[in-house]
Amino acid sequence: MSDQVFDVAVLGAGPGGYAAAFRAADLGLATALIEPHATLGGVCLNVGCIPSKALLSVASTLRAARALAQHGVSFGEPNIDLDALRASKDRTVRRLTTGLAALAKVRKVEVIRGHGRFVSDHEIEVAPDGAAPATGAGVRRLRFAHCIIAVGSSALRVPGLPDDPRVLDSTGALALPDVPTRMLVVGGGIIGLELATVYAALGSEIHIVEAQDRLMGPVDADLVEVWRKHNAKSVGPIMQATRIESAETTPDGILVRFAGAHGSAEPVLYARVLVAAGRRGNGHTIGAERAGLTVLDNGCIAVDGCQRTEVPHIYAVGDVVPGPGLAHKASHQGHVAAEVIAGLPAAFDVRQIPAVAYTDPEIAWTGRTEATCAAEGIDYDKAVFPWRASGRALAEGRDEGMTKLLFDRTDGRLLGAGIVGLHAGELIGELGLALEMGANAEDIGHTIHPHPTLSESIGLAAELMLGACTDLPPSSSRSPAER
Repeated sequence: MSDQVFDVAVLGAGPGGYAAAFRAADLGLATALIEPHATLGGVCLNVGCIPSKALLSVASTLRAARALAQHGVSFGEPNIDLDALRASKDRTVRRLTTGLAALAKVRKVEVIRGHGRFVSDHEIEVAPDGAAPATGAGVRRLRFAHCIIAVGSSALRVPGLPDDPRVLDSTGALALPDVPTRMLVVGGGIIGLELATVYAALGSEIHIVEAQDRLMGPVDADLVEVWRKHNAKSVGPIMQATRIESAETTPDGILVRFAGAHGSAEPVLYARVLVAAGRRGNGHTIGAERAGLTVLDNGCIAVDGCQRTEVPHIYAVGDVVPGPGLAHKASHQGHVAAEVIAGLPAAFDVRQIPAVAYTDPEIAWTGRTEATCAAEGIDYDKAVFPWRASGRALAEGRDEGMTKLLFDRTDGRLLGAGIVGLHAGELIGELGLALEMGANAEDIGHTIHPHPTLSESIGLAAELMLGACTDLPPSSSRSPAER
């Protein structure tokens, strides 16, 4: 057992952890990065957002090829080689993890493999292979002046589902074991609907069950409705306000009975069941109490605006702190924690955190939604530009989308935005910047956007708010939903 001393010890090498470690090293702090898995990058890079986007790219191409028939170009049915598809996805992941290892090395960040747990508020024991720390060979003890907790989250289990290899979580689904004839997706959030998109494109019949009465919880219903209509023929049934009453293993699959709004007397047989019912912070896995830390019931650790926990020299970032579980949020918080430790005047003080569902069509939103405005009692004006009036969307054969902007009725500033349609995730960044800069409709509408592009819909929505949009009929003849 060695006893090393570091300025900063970072627990977890996901987007928040490696960003924190690399920033701390750049600021001249001796840094250790503790990670139980063989590669850096955490869930997001290894078994989450990056491999899922690699598969979603394939799914998007498959769907686009099929849609070309309406333009007079037809292809035969694709021949899907799952082994080659897995290998392509894994190559993408490997390139990124190899790059992270090189970045850690050039910065002289000491990467320590193993599961780290607090011994005290200034000590961590690291046990290899995720084993419980115990005095003996292979266990290292580190001392630190400051610690940043970035241990992420884990998938929630759904009570009542059998322990069967045909019941998958998102990690198992991304391993592409096969293309099931019929698959049940448990959970109508972003992860569930993204994976539904992949498997539907590969040829699976997809059913979705969601305990709540709406999909994608925080997203405004009008954006989700565009997705629903576009996928009416490829995904369904979608059973909202419904739960699994029982699930039974059989030689032919998982026999599931439902209760609630879409419950029925007859069970349905599924070749695979994908559980995507949310995630829970990993704060209970690190011996937090030995460092004097309180872990909330959801596995998270409370922090202040500088990412400090209740123990002032210990910080936490990413999925293990309250708030949306998003990689880009985690990396920004990691930078803040490192900079505060280094004595810089940093804080996580943001007006917006964008989110994207990489479904087909994509749904992206940032800032306040109509629901949050209503809950907070904020008076707002809304402008919705329908993509059926967008030349580029029509040329792409994808005019189902829309761009929605919300403005504060008091001072005219942008409050929030939502986009549903092709490449919505690429478009939302402009509106995130507009929110952070305090832009109003005039700022956005008088910014010249290139034509013909999908980004043009942002400027046109702002022109709509100003009453200056000439791409739609005058406001008096538009419906309320389009104003």
